[in-house]
Amino acid sequence: MTFRTFVHALQFLTRLPAPALAEFDPKDLSRSAVWFPLIGLIVGAFVAFGVWSGGHVSPWVGALVGLVIWVGITGALHLDGLGDVADGLGAAHRDPNRFLEVLRDPHVGAFGVITMALQLIAKLVLLAEVPASNAWALAALLLIPAWARWGTQVWSLAVPPLAKGSGERFSWQISKPVVAAEGLVLAAVSAWAAPALLGALLIVPLVAVYWKARLGGITGDCLGASVEITETLLLLLVVIAIALAR
Repeated sequence: MTFRTFVHALQFLTRLPAPALAEFDPKDLSRSAVWFPLIGLIVGAFVAFGVWSGGHVSPWVGALVGLVIWVGITGALHLDGLGDVADGLGAAHRDPNRFLEVLRDPHVGAFGVITMALQLIAKLVLLAEVPASNAWALAALLLIPAWARWGTQVWSLAVPPLAKGSGERFSWQISKPVVAAEGLVLAAVSAWAAPALLGALLIVPLVAVYWKARLGGITGDCLGASVEITETLLLLLVVIAIALAR
């Protein structure tokens, strides 16, 4: 856990200003994974601030500001992965080789466009249901990106790489004890601030099971797509909890 690996994680996962690194070591991607949940908290803090500030105008304005920040601060990194995976799955028909072939195509197909649009709509609608005056709901927005980025470590450990690339390099030096410790911390904080997010302890393993059953492996794009889906499912759980509490 060094400042260099923190900077690498910040540069890789966000578009926030960060000190320049003199040289790139492929192993830095894996070493930086320990910081991913913290980077998620930073992303969540910006999203929560957007929802809170825009929510003083209306819930929909808050949702729009929060969503724009969510996409902008991450550079649509994971959204792009979701689109690529949607195209791949739409054309692969359970053939990993065909799936990888589609992923390598730089063009975005109909499946990708439709899936990304639906993802953005889903997040917009769900964010509009998060009250700007509800402190625990805003706290949940901090934790959702952290849980999803913690999930990338779990998926990389649980599912073998489907091909060489960022997904394969990411798993090189991930520490199981550290991942477990981070999961315990997130669970403890969630149990206190937003119990609905404990659903991540079920969602994250199920995502791993899905990739094993569907493709037998995982890629960097799959990790990105999994982050997006996990965030939306956790956001849905929070909205359901808010509705039940009324």
